[in-house]
Amino acid sequence: MVGMFICLPSIALAEQGTATFYTPPYVPSSCNGFKNDGVMIAAASNAIWNNRAACGRRYRVKCIGGTNNGVQNPCTGNSVLVKIVDYCPPPGCRGTIDLSQQAFAVIANPDAGKIRVQFTQ
Repeated sequence: MVGMFICLPSIALAEQGTATFYTPPYVPSSCNGFKNDGVMIAAASNAIWNNRAACGRRYRVKCIGGTNNGVQNPCTGNSVLVKIVDYCPPPGCRGTIDLSQQAFAVIANPDAGKIRVQFTQ
């Protein structure tokens, strides 16, 4: 019973949006300049950027479906933990969160290009 109660807040705080991906090189980044943060990283759109407040935040991201007819079932069923290290500015930013190519591949078929996601901080 306690386990169920502990899990409820994380479910309630989950947000939905879309995810795209970007390819290397991943440095420099808006948050950390030339520091190499690895490959499980992401860039935040205006929806979560909050004037750089998103820098360093970690999000658990899970694919919940496709956004186009290109790939019928793009989701792998996995989730990925990413760190926000960059900014994805409009008009080029096409998703709520722009994952590294490697992080996107953990949760979905990269051929999908853009997917629907659920994410929690």
